[in-house]
Amino acid sequence: MATLEDAVPPGESAAPYLEQVADPRRRDYLQIAAVAWAGVGVGVVALPLINQMNPSADVLAQSTTEIDISAIQPGQAIKTQFRKQPLFVRNLTPAEIAEADAVPLSSLRDPQTLEQRTKPGHTNWLITLGVCTHLGCVPLGAGEGENKGPFGGYFCPCHGSAYDTAARIRQGPAPTNLHVPDYTFTSDTVVTVG
Repeated sequence: MATLEDAVPPGESAAPYLEQVADPRRRDYLQIAAVAWAGVGVGVVALPLINQMNPSADVLAQSTTEIDISAIQPGQAIKTQFRKQPLFVRNLTPAEIAEADAVPLSSLRDPQTLEQRTKPGHTNWLITLGVCTHLGCVPLGAGEGENKGPFGGYFCPCHGSAYDTAARIRQGPAPTNLHVPDYTFTSDTVVTVG
């Protein structure tokens, strides 16, 4: 095994070589400290860049929508907007609720009960995004006199997807039910979506 003395040329002192190798731990400490300071520097630079990607106050204000539902009669629906997308709010009649409950889940492509799609105590209020899950068209059925399709819910005129009274897909190319956004009842007549 070669030693330091073997590496020193004949006739020279090994002292200068020993000074260079004398304390390898100090060099390791300096390297670790330099890398740590570089990491802190990267964090100081990156934090403001990442923070500027957060939504501004005006965007956050538009992230929720309050809807007054007091004027919607049973059997009626309205169209409104939520985050620049159409939103359907429907007040289901007892007959529409019974029709939705009578459908066996095994016959549905995307099985969900009406209770899963509404809030407890408010099963007559169905709130969904008005965007067909096939290619994003806006289905008909929320406006007065619009085609509600063969199942009495919504009908997408683009490719023929038909939804029932619980906005569940029943026929056509749409793969899933109309999406139910997060919402809460802030009172008996006001719903906050988002």
